[in-house]
Amino acid sequence: MTTFATGQSQQRHPDTHIGDQYFFDSADKTSFFLEEGAIDSNGRLTVDAPLAINKIGHGLHLTEPVFTQLTHSAHVKGIAEKLGFKDPRVLQSMVICKQPGIGGAVPWHQDSTFLYTQPLSACGFWLALENCTLDNGCLEYIPGSHLTTPVTRRFVRNHDNSGTEMISIAADSSDVKEVGGGDGVPVEVAAGSLVLINGQVLHRSSHNYSAKSRWIYTFHIVEGAATYDQRNWLQMPSGAELTKL
Repeated sequence: MTTFATGQSQQRHPDTHIGDQYFFDSADKTSFFLEEGAIDSNGRLTVDAPLAINKIGHGLHLTEPVFTQLTHSAHVKGIAEKLGFKDPRVLQSMVICKQPGIGGAVPWHQDSTFLYTQPLSACGFWLALENCTLDNGCLEYIPGSHLTTPVTRRFVRNHDNSGTEMISIAADSSDVKEVGGGDGVPVEVAAGSLVLINGQVLHRSSHNYSAKSRWIYTFHIVEGAATYDQRNWLQMPSGAELTKL
């Protein structure tokens, strides 16, 4: 009965996210996280259990053969190579359900805020399992924002591992370039489409008020030679390393 909070609820601080032990232990497991809108004030489900799931993760590339095969396919490895990765490592693999009627909104964010490396290296592979439209909460992004918007915050574990918090960091603006701004651009795609997401690009998705779900599979890669920070919320179990692609 662990929910995934994105800070959209009026009852929550805008920077509030999940941070219990079940969440922390999910890096190499198949774990289930529920929509906030699927649970009432008494902690009871308001919809049938299969429709209450926000996402399943965060180690599907390790635990579920179909996702292991997909993630480690020659096609994916070829894309990572073309992107310039020398030693790509896989992490945070998950199915996001965006359930009909209650699928929560995800606010503007940068993936490197959550998967911080020095230097920055995160890249998301976002695969549509169903048609993704404006009606059911498709991706939106701000063109050029990976060149103009440095990462200034990090989502980390508290020092005592009792939860999570957003902290401010000094951004390295040496590579920031001046390009045109603008509003978010929707990314409507058909099932089977792959969207690549630079770790610095600003992106979001809206609430799903429609009668159709918006299931996707996503995972991230980071450069193995980069330093993966020990305060990042997602950590592999003791003795294990991030998975080689």
